[in-house]
Amino acid sequence: MSGLFSSLNASVQALSATSLALNTAGKNLANMNNASYARQRVIFGDRGTVQTPEGPQSMGLEALGVQQLRDPLLDQQVTREIALTSSYTTQQQFLENGQANLGQSINNTSATDTTGSSAGTGGLGAALDDFFNSFQSLASSPTDVGERQTLLQKAAVLTGTINQTDTNLAQVQSDATTQIQADVTTVNQLLQQVAVLNKQIGAVEIGKPNSAVDLRDQRQAVLEQLAAKLPITSADGTNGMIKLTMKDASNNDVVLVDDATVTGPVTFTGTGLTAGASATAVQFSSGSIYGALTARDGALQDMRDSLDNLSQQLVTAVNAAYNPSNTSGADFFDPSGTTAGTIQLEAGLTPSTLVAGTGAAGDNSLALAVAAVANQTFSTSGT
Repeated sequence: MSGLFSSLNASVQALSATSLALNTAGKNLANMNNASYARQRVIFGDRGTVQTPEGPQSMGLEALGVQQLRDPLLDQQVTREIALTSSYTTQQQFLENGQANLGQSINNTSATDTTGSSAGTGGLGAALDDFFNSFQSLASSPTDVGERQTLLQKAAVLTGTINQTDTNLAQVQSDATTQIQADVTTVNQLLQQVAVLNKQIGAVEIGKPNSAVDLRDQRQAVLEQLAAKLPITSADGTNGMIKLTMKDASNNDVVLVDDATVTGPVTFTGTGLTAGASATAVQFSSGSIYGALTARDGALQDMRDSLDNLSQQLVTAVNAAYNPSNTSGADFFDPSGTTAGTIQLEAGLTPSTLVAGTGAAGDNSLALAVAAVANQTFSTSGT
């Protein structure tokens, strides 16, 4: 009878192992398109043999456990690539928004407005062309009231375009700040999720290493979401748990998650991030937070600085040509408004007070001088 019971027991163990293998295969197939899932396989073992009156008898086959086919090195590489891709995508998004609000599209042959025409009916380039062309038209008809009215209208369009462009770019920068703040909130939530999953994995894997396969999948999915916002480095902790770190300016580790504990929140300072138990400034070069911060303080600020330089050059050069004697109150642009946000026409400038020259009624010397400013070469530094 003992031999019969042994055979039956071995058969049950073998059937259980086979059933687990079938279930695992079905699970693998069901998760083929699940990027967070790592393929699993059953580890089989021989239960050994027993000595019976009839001789040695096999105890059969059994399932020792389920192994997750996950490569930690590949996981680290994936998270790094996710962080880089997210950074570039975010920068592209904000730079495209900045270009749209600038009203100009720059390519390797010409500057075009956003409608696709070369310095055509819209954008800053078109407004500048219209402004200087109006002074050229005034030079041709210095006493024509209609030309004076058109000139002042074009000048108002130019200053309004510069003012609005600066406002629009400032809004894009503000949007970048808002996204950074939202991403930081998400980062802190994800860090908490990692800590919770660490705790659950640690509880399952005490004495059973690598057995919490589904929880490990969930944790890797959270890590990839986290990497899209902020680059992190993971290292093995105890009982399957992990430690998440970043680097400070001295290349020292700043711990964000230590096993089941979030050491301190990630905080946005306005110009960077702090993290860890002692709120240490961290260094990073990828992730959507980096992308938004780089676009905000880099290219978008460069656009606004260039607009300020343009405004200063325009005000200075046009006033020098229009008011060569530097008579107080006789400028074309308000001399105190030399930034993109403050440029405006001189107060009291009307068609009747606008002058084309300093001599007789037909004198066009000042109008010609201003029109010639369009052909001047200026330094990109604003001088």
